[in-house]
Amino acid sequence: MIIYTLRRLVLWLVTLFLLTVVGFSLSYFTPHAPLQGASFSDAILFWYQGLMQFDFGVSSINGEPVSLQLLEVFPATLELCILAFVLAMTVGIPFGIAAGVMRNRWQDKAISALALLGFSMPVFWLALLLTLFFSLDLGWLPVSGRVDLLYPMKNITGFALIDAWLSDSPWRHEMLKSVLLHLILPVTALAVAPTTEVVRLLRISTREVMEQNYIKAAATRGLSRLTIIRRHVLHNALPPVVPRLGLQFSTMLTLAMITEVVFSWPGLGRWLVDAIRQQDYAAISAGVMMVGGLVITVNVLADILGALTTPLKHKEWYALR
Repeated sequence: MIIYTLRRLVLWLVTLFLLTVVGFSLSYFTPHAPLQGASFSDAILFWYQGLMQFDFGVSSINGEPVSLQLLEVFPATLELCILAFVLAMTVGIPFGIAAGVMRNRWQDKAISALALLGFSMPVFWLALLLTLFFSLDLGWLPVSGRVDLLYPMKNITGFALIDAWLSDSPWRHEMLKSVLLHLILPVTALAVAPTTEVVRLLRISTREVMEQNYIKAAATRGLSRLTIIRRHVLHNALPPVVPRLGLQFSTMLTLAMITEVVFSWPGLGRWLVDAIRQQDYAAISAGVMMVGGLVITVNVLADILGALTTPLKHKEWYALR
């Protein structure tokens, strides 16, 4: 396990270094790049010195430091993705296991059909439909933003739910309710695609587990189906899927860019889209590195966690030695 973890950490460091090369290229080789006028050696030295200090330069649009803008927009995207990921796990895991246990029955076919329908929906189209129905037609939920402008909220952690909870405002409960209402539509739209993928992965894994001899032996001993699912199916079907869940979180980071644009969510995705539209290469470089770094880190952590929960991972790496 130690060797496997070390190899993953080395791969993580190498990939992060390659990502910094991409970031430097955006800041030096592109037209109107902030470092274009300097020599190559001075530019690369200046770039990595600033990177070690979390200094990505100054935005060419508003003259503000890019690092300060990242501290404002990154928590908003992270909050959106974490809540969508939790929702995807909460819905996808039980439905995926139910589809795998009831294979070839109407329940399995119904869950698979709904998962296929959700997977085929483009996120921007789904977001627009949710906005049209729940916001414009019914008027139940807000259209955009993180909180109503009537409630001034101090930026303590950058996470709207936590900041509203920690607020000392006399309208604290109304503020918290407003934050929750603003989260419903973007979180739902962002969670649909990973939910369908979790259902598909758990369905396949559960069907493989249900064909094992120890499941048949447990049924022969007279254990109830619920007990078999809780003691045997869940513990054996979920660990092989854990490394792939990191890919779903990475997918949500890319889908968050579209979701934030539709719902005017002040996060990293919308900020990066605006930077691309306005050709702000310092912001583009920083945004690409932040998104890429988070994707790489999540995938490496998912692989290590999957190795901890799946003994076969150890055997695979020991066989390669």
